[in-house]
Amino acid sequence: MINFLIQLDHTLFQFINGVLSNPLFDLIMPFITNPNNWIIPLLGYIIFALGFDKKRGRIAFVILIITLSIVDSVAAQIIKPWIGRIRPSHALEGINLLVGRGGKFSFVSNHAANVFALSVILGYFYAKAKPYLITLATLIAFSRVYVGVHYPADILFGGLFGYSVAWSILSLWVLIKMRELKKGKSWVWYADDDPPDIK
Repeated sequence: MINFLIQLDHTLFQFINGVLSNPLFDLIMPFITNPNNWIIPLLGYIIFALGFDKKRGRIAFVILIITLSIVDSVAAQIIKPWIGRIRPSHALEGINLLVGRGGKFSFVSNHAANVFALSVILGYFYAKAKPYLITLATLIAFSRVYVGVHYPADILFGGLFGYSVAWSILSLWVLIKMRELKKGKSWVWYADDDPPDIK
């Protein structure tokens, strides 16, 4: 069964990286996959969150930083060396490699884990943006396979990992918020109306 799943993963990689290869995607996907191209939008969010959205933005920003710190460090420093799966860019010849080969290990994808965690946190605090955030996360995850540095399973489980950690942290935040509101403390309340009277 394991061998079948590995073979299926390789087949899907060859399809995305090879069969779907075309000049337009060869131009777009390296741009999408490059985290340096996310800096300006992220800086824009930080300025908005800290300067204009008052308490909601600041709470969202703190929870986002905590979440990404946990997701990124666990994926890179624990899961990747423990699983030890070699990247396709290191293991396979003749692939459509459009960026640098990256580090040695590929499972799980830090890109996928981080962007799905980000989409969950920001989608929780800014519900209207959630569909766009999920779409962006999916495109970034897909780009990692297309450019030749991850297998599909790497991004699938990376996304699930980031998603799960983000929701766990949000669940903890909700518990903290409810506890603080019961104590009559309003620092956790960021809506425009008054906090509910929780007994």
